[in-house]
Amino acid sequence: MIDFHTHTVFSDGELIPSELVKRAKDKGYRAIAITDHADFSNLEIIINNIKKVTYGLEKYYGLYVFCGVEITHVPPKLIKNTIAASWQLGAEIVVVHGESPVENVASLTNLYAIESKCDILAHPGLIDQKEAQLAAKNNVYLEITSRSGHSLTNGHVFQMAKKYNAKCVINTDTHSPYDLIDINFAKTILHGCGMDENEVNNILLNSEELLEKILKRRFLCSKK
Repeated sequence: MIDFHTHTVFSDGELIPSELVKRAKDKGYRAIAITDHADFSNLEIIINNIKKVTYGLEKYYGLYVFCGVEITHVPPKLIKNTIAASWQLGAEIVVVHGESPVENVASLTNLYAIESKCDILAHPGLIDQKEAQLAAKNNVYLEITSRSGHSLTNGHVFQMAKKYNAKCVINTDTHSPYDLIDINFAKTILHGCGMDENEVNNILLNSEELLEKILKRRFLCSKK
């Protein structure tokens, strides 16, 4: 299992990073990104705190642990600057909280996030044609989620991605220890979107592709 969207006590999650990573390891995870909710008020705090533990947890538990953020409820016109600040502070992956059907997210959040080339647009809700086409062009991954509520539009997200050649990944949006899933349950969720076996495998390959992209980014940063 590769999961690019999880939360800890640094935002609204229940677990400290060490316990989150240990529990992920027990679920058979190969890689996990810690992406706590962020805006300009806490961006530096989150990234600095997560960076303190990633290397040690990777070395001890034997899985990749990435420092990231989920930019959440930031006014759409400020998303680009928030993403840029995240990179400058050392984030390894940037997720943007999309227009979920169960939260009152500002209109145009999806569009501005995709235009700003975040890595993943989380739970993008009723994403439209223009946004899906732009996601394909900008290589922004659209999230299929296992999280209750946000998952209501998984089928729509997949169909729009399929129609306009955008890429999807599956994440958990973990907030509690019970949100983590194994690879078999991930496949069940993907099949539940109407995917056939080849499409399920393609989604999992997209996660592998993004993992390689982040590892390359980490390597290049280490050379600076």
